[in-house]
Amino acid sequence: MTYATNEPHLVVCVKVVPKPEEVRVDPQSRRLDRAGARSEINPPDLNAVEFALQIKDRFGGKVSILSMGPPFFEPYLRICLAMGADHVYLLSDRLFGGADTLATTYTLAQAVRRLEPVDLVLCGEESSDGATGQVPPGLAEWLGYQQITLVNDIEMDMSRRTVRGRRERQGGYEILEVPLPAVISVKTGCNEPRFWDYRLKPWAFAPERVTVWSASDMDVDPEFIGLAGSPTQVVGLEQAPSRERKRIMLSGSPQEVAQQLAARLREVLPLVP
Repeated sequence: MTYATNEPHLVVCVKVVPKPEEVRVDPQSRRLDRAGARSEINPPDLNAVEFALQIKDRFGGKVSILSMGPPFFEPYLRICLAMGADHVYLLSDRLFGGADTLATTYTLAQAVRRLEPVDLVLCGEESSDGATGQVPPGLAEWLGYQQITLVNDIEMDMSRRTVRGRRERQGGYEILEVPLPAVISVKTGCNEPRFWDYRLKPWAFAPERVTVWSASDMDVDPEFIGLAGSPTQVVGLEQAPSRERKRIMLSGSPQEVAQQLAARLREVLPLVP
């Protein structure tokens, strides 16, 4: 990466998601049921955190972690502090619940406005529980920021107030440059997120490192948040039929079973001289 000489303010949007193999869907509410699932930080969001920390390591600046979700997100988000981020802002209110990507990006954008001046907002490419990829571009639209999506490398120039993102294309790659402030989404696995520093654990888990904002703390329109602000609704669920594999049981002596097996194989395989 190439870095600027000024000290930027970077905001990284981080989501805590259920482990995909453990999550279920509540047939009544038609929402994800996380009760029996373990949680983790969304993997591509950690790649975004790493890019922000690389910039901070080289030129200083400030890294703010921004998330929206229930209170139990807090200890997971503190891992980002132990990695080197400066502060966590958690948007937590029942009024935010049930938000689709439109309401989510509106709420996050209002929080970013409260944190301004902001030079760069970094996001993972998508979340493992939603997998829409709509939050980064939606956030840019609400904020009126320039955007680059799906990058695997970043080059910032604060003196020129620009940022470049490199992303892979079929048969090569392309480099896009936009003026700051900007929103950038990063590809999963584009870098190696650092381990958290255990020496920072007492500092990272101090109460004052996390600020929780409810709807009343923010300049939000009630009609744009949560279910009220979500035009996308799940109206039904269906169980996808599983494909049963054909099973043929062979019986008899070993010689008879071998003959039956050979006959079956001749039906599906080309004849071999």
